[in-house]
Amino acid sequence: MGEQRQVKFPQEVIDEYAALGVDLPALFSAGHLGTRMGVQIVEASPDRVVGTMPVEGNTQPYGLLHGGASAVLAETLGSVGSMLHGGSSKIAVGVDLNCTHHRGVRSGLVTGVATPVHRGRSTATYEIVISDEDGRRVCTARLTCLLRDVNPQDADRVRAAG
Repeated sequence: MGEQRQVKFPQEVIDEYAALGVDLPALFSAGHLGTRMGVQIVEASPDRVVGTMPVEGNTQPYGLLHGGASAVLAETLGSVGSMLHGGSSKIAVGVDLNCTHHRGVRSGLVTGVATPVHRGRSTATYEIVISDEDGRRVCTARLTCLLRDVNPQDADRVRAAG
């Protein structure tokens, strides 16, 4: 758990961030929380972000996948899509997340797929569908991010993260 696989990005996106001295795959890892939860981002573009998370270690007292764990996976994937849409001059900040939990999962791996609902100049909204290993929908989430201009402090943090 916590070991990151290489994320697949479009080459033009990698080049844009590399020109700023930013290691894009490191920047778009799942972060400290996602790493502790075993989140793996396996594909990322503004049109589609895919990630996985183990159920084990992310359960509530009844042994089911915790709804908050699904929310972490959903927000991670939707935020990555929003940041890729906004480009290197924007920072995506989540302002609304809602999750509907459809079924319980006790084991295995869940997969989330984030696709855009709206991509504007100041906001981006993604739908995230989380499924179990049999392809059954576990959770449907929607995340809206505010896209704001990068300020100098943000740029320093982004470079430090890479």
